[in-house]
Amino acid sequence: MENIKTVSDFNFKNKIALVRVDFNVPVNNNQSSQVIDDTRILYSLPTIQKIISDSGKVVLISHFGRPKGKCSKIYSLKFIISYLSKRLKIPIQFSENCIGKAVEKKISELKNREILLLENIRFYKEEEEGDENFAFQLSKLGDIYVNDAFGVSHRTHASITIVPKFFREKKCIGFLMEKEIQSLKKVLGKGIAPITILLGGAKISSKIAIIENLINLVDYLLIGGAMSYPFIKAQGGKIGNSLVDEYKDFEALKKIIEQYQKQKKTKIFFPKDVIIANSFKNSAKTKIVPIHSIPNGWMGLDIGPTSIKNFCEIINFSRTILWNGPLGVFEFQNFSSGTTSIAKAIVRATENGAFSLVGGGDSIAALKMKKYETKISYLSTGGGAMLESLKDKILPGIKAIIS
Repeated sequence: MENIKTVSDFNFKNKIALVRVDFNVPVNNNQSSQVIDDTRILYSLPTIQKIISDSGKVVLISHFGRPKGKCSKIYSLKFIISYLSKRLKIPIQFSENCIGKAVEKKISELKNREILLLENIRFYKEEEEGDENFAFQLSKLGDIYVNDAFGVSHRTHASITIVPKFFREKKCIGFLMEKEIQSLKKVLGKGIAPITILLGGAKISSKIAIIENLINLVDYLLIGGAMSYPFIKAQGGKIGNSLVDEYKDFEALKKIIEQYQKQKKTKIFFPKDVIIANSFKNSAKTKIVPIHSIPNGWMGLDIGPTSIKNFCEIINFSRTILWNGPLGVFEFQNFSSGTTSIAKAIVRATENGAFSLVGGGDSIAALKMKKYETKISYLSTGGGAMLESLKDKILPGIKAIIS
C-alpha cells in the first residue's frame, strides 16, 4: 500500500486521463435536479485540477443512481455539467455514450485542459457485471487511468476493477482516494489510543466481519441503533417489536460477545436504556426502558439518556474516533437526541485534539443537520467502502491499481 501511485507521480501533459469519479450525489427530486450535497464532487476537484494544470485532457466516468443497465432521463448525468463547469470555471463537454466510435471521435478532438463527461456508466449492464470486453472498450478512451471513486471501490465493477488491467503501469489513484486511505490508516494503522469505533444503523449483517476483526485492534467498540437489538436478543433480552436485520444467527452473535469478554484490550458496549415507541412515527407515545426489557408492541427508536451519557464519556477521552451509522431514527425529532448528542461529543473531542472520521450517508446527514460537518477531521465519501476497509481487506478498486 505504501507504493501505490497517485496523480502526483504523473505528468499529464498531452495525455488523456480516464478518471473514475463518484458523482452519485443526492439531488432534489424536481426537474431541475439540484445537488443537495456536493461533498463527493468537491473532494474530486483537486484531482481534475491537477490534470488540467499539467495541460492534460480529462475524460470523466461516473455512475448515478441505480438505472439497472437501462438508459433513463431520471438518471442522466447531464445535470452535473453546469454545476461542474461553474466549480472548475471551464466549459464541460458531454458524451451520450461511454463506448464506441462517437465517443472516441469526441475524445480525439479534445484539446489540452478540456474535460469530457461521459453519460452514466450504469446505463450499460456490463458495468456492474464486470464485463471484460466492455472494460477493454473503455480503456481505449485514455492514456492514464485514475481511480478517484472511493465510494464504489469496494465494488467489482468494470470501470473499477477491470479497466485498470489494460493500463499496466499507467494507473494511479486521485487525491480523494489518497485522503481516504490515509484517514483510515489514522484509525487502525497508526491511531492514537484510546481508539473508539462507534457503529450504528440497521444492517448488522454487513458489519459482522468488521466487529470480529476489531477485537484487539481498538480500545472501545460502541454498538447502537437498530444493530444493537439482535445482540440484545442473543443475550436473552426482550426487544419487543424493535427492528431486527435479516441476520438471524443469534448463536454467532453470542459467541462474538464471549470473544470480546475473554480478551482484555477491546471493551464492547451496548446501550443500557432506550426510548421506545408504540408506533413508527414522530408523534408516537414514548417511554424510557432498559434495552433488555422492551415490551411486545413497542419498539426502540433511540438510545436513552444513560446510554447517551456512557457513550459520550468514552468519546470525550478518546483520541481517535470512527463513526458509522445513526443511533436512532434521527429523522424524527423526538428520536434524534442520541444521534445528535453523539455528533456533538465527537465534535467536542475533535476540538480537543482527537482525530475523527465519519462515514455513511445517514451519519453525515445527521452532522449536516446541526452544521457540524466542518468540525470533523475527515468526512468519508464512502460508507460501504469505509466499512469494507475495516474488515482488514484491500478494496478491489485499490487492489486493481497496485496489481
